[in-house]
Amino acid sequence: MIEGLYAITNEDLMPGGLLLEKTEAALLGGCRLVQYRNKMASAEAKRIEAAKLRELCERHGASLIVNDSVSLAFDVNAHGVHLGQDDEAVDRAREILGDKAIVGATCHASLSLARRACDLGADYLAFGRFFPSQTKPQAPPAELSLIAEIKAQLHLPTVAIGGINRDNAASLIAAGADCLAVSHELFRGDDLDEIRRRAAQFTSLFQTSTESRQEPQ
Repeated sequence: MIEGLYAITNEDLMPGGLLLEKTEAALLGGCRLVQYRNKMASAEAKRIEAAKLRELCERHGASLIVNDSVSLAFDVNAHGVHLGQDDEAVDRAREILGDKAIVGATCHASLSLARRACDLGADYLAFGRFFPSQTKPQAPPAELSLIAEIKAQLHLPTVAIGGINRDNAASLIAAGADCLAVSHELFRGDDLDEIRRRAAQFTSLFQTSTESRQEPQ
């Protein structure tokens, strides 16, 4: 199920053992989607970290998505892969990882990129940045109205990316986002209880939104 808080790991905020400790704190707060993202580590270090994360996610009933690398996702038997525009094609990733794998695609703010990813068999479409981002400060901006437009035309789960915090998250959910990809706002600082509370706060926003839609008009 592609919904709720989508935690993105951050090698600067989660060095060494903090990768697993902080991720588990987010999982304890209700997160059920984790993306392993590390642009700096060696291939072997990534393999070790991703394998440990997969085991951790499975203990908590969550899914591990590997950023960029289909081969790493395959090697550690991850639950899926997230692909940028310069990575392996969505259909090729599906061939390698199988029908059960979750394959997501970055579409920036482009309806045409979203249509192509959909045609190639993506399971979700990621858009952003919606707000100024510390992780990807140079990413092109996207408008909130894009979410409803995409959902109306393509009917795939949407993941919102970029500068998301607890003050602006509700606006994205109200606009129709199925997932919120959060990194810095979730994992900053070393207080594990606080990370768990932040994850729970993001998760509760989705629960509140679902309950409001179910209330009789």
